[in-house]
Amino acid sequence: MELQEAKDKFIHTWGTLATQWGINRTMSQIHALLLLSPKSLNADQIMEDLKISRGNVNMNLRDLMSWGLINKQLLPGERKEYFLAEKDIWKVARQIAKERKRREIEPIIETMDEIKSQLKPDTDEKKEVLKIIDDINKVTNFTNSTVQSVLKAEESWLINNFLKLFNQ
Repeated sequence: MELQEAKDKFIHTWGTLATQWGINRTMSQIHALLLLSPKSLNADQIMEDLKISRGNVNMNLRDLMSWGLINKQLLPGERKEYFLAEKDIWKVARQIAKERKRREIEPIIETMDEIKSQLKPDTDEKKEVLKIIDDINKVTNFTNSTVQSVLKAEESWLINNFLKLFNQ
């Protein structure tokens, strides 16, 4: 397999995989391109490599920065902005988990808590709704706690050293 073929296959696969993480395909393809790039790239280079429009590139670069997956870089003597991705895949996975927790899990918990506090169980139908809301809230809180525990534990010395064993 030639290098370009391998890169294209990875970019396509990363694009497909990341959609299951809540990231759109183009955004993840840009991320994959930046992951594989040995140097930072500007919007024109990304447009050319992925054959996508400037607006699409700019919108997805902003989203990738808001997710904390890429950083902007200003090169001396250059007027264009360049972008580079975090290359540590463990950091990428943690950042995606943090963002999904913030964007998806926490709003569900807030909504379920609001419904539970404002809906009075004065009819059988309301009691049934509250039971379902309570069940969803329990699952969501469990998920939130699990993600939070994993994120905190990963920062600990023991887990870091344990992970280093797998990387050797």
